[in-house]
Amino acid sequence: MTTTTWTISDLAHEFAVTPRTLRFYEDQGILSPLRQGNQRIYQARDRTRLKLALRGKRLGLQLSEILTLINMYESPMDTSAQLKHYEAVLEEHRLRLERQRQDIDQTLQEIQDQLQLCRSLLDQRDAPFR
Repeated sequence: MTTTTWTISDLAHEFAVTPRTLRFYEDQGILSPLRQGNQRIYQARDRTRLKLALRGKRLGLQLSEILTLINMYESPMDTSAQLKHYEAVLEEHRLRLERQRQDIDQTLQEIQDQLQLCRSLLDQRDAPFR
């Protein structure tokens, strides 16, 4: 039975990330490639963990949350606790994003109000010249 492995260049190309990103994830404990001299050899476990890390990043999760979730899925325990934790992390993140959206909406409204005020003042100043 042959085991599929990847080099740093292989994974970087496949996932459209830089080798530096892979080294960063290694430093953070997400990836743990084997070494042959100076060359990193990634196995299926690393590939899966990278895929999960990038998915967590796309969702906007913090690195610590991503690592906790990835590590939970490697434990042989019942998946119910894992799913409940994942649900809680996602719910907290959703609420944080909704608060940010409210802040953005409020800021956009304030900008719109200020634009209208500026335009109104400019119209009043230009009126005598019409």
